[in-house]
Amino acid sequence: MKGKILFLTGLGLGYVLGTKAGREKYEELKNQATKLWNDPRVQKQVDAVEGFVKEKAPEVADFVSDNAKKVVDQVSGKKPTGRSGGSNGGSATSGGTGSTGSTGSSSGAARTGSNSTSTS
Repeated sequence: MKGKILFLTGLGLGYVLGTKAGREKYEELKNQATKLWNDPRVQKQVDAVEGFVKEKAPEVADFVSDNAKKVVDQVSGKKPTGRSGGSNGGSATSGGTGSTGSTGSSSGAARTGSNSTSTS
């Protein structure tokens, strides 16, 4: 549904910007777009999508955050240890516990923190 709305919007915008049909055609197109947007069927779908997005947004944020941590661990050379740590940056702490030397783990955690800060 979103794809169709975006396509129609792009089509309408391209028509308005790409032709020299004048103000009358622009007003006609604008009125048709407003009529379509205010159609109860369209608004019903907009409400459904809005509810779905509000429901799924926390899950998507967690998924993206977890995978971003995995990528940072892979780039920095650490092996992921799973989700046994807390949700507040457990990868740097749990990665340090698996290291053989205490100096290497603290410098590795510091490097990971500086890399993720500079790339963000």
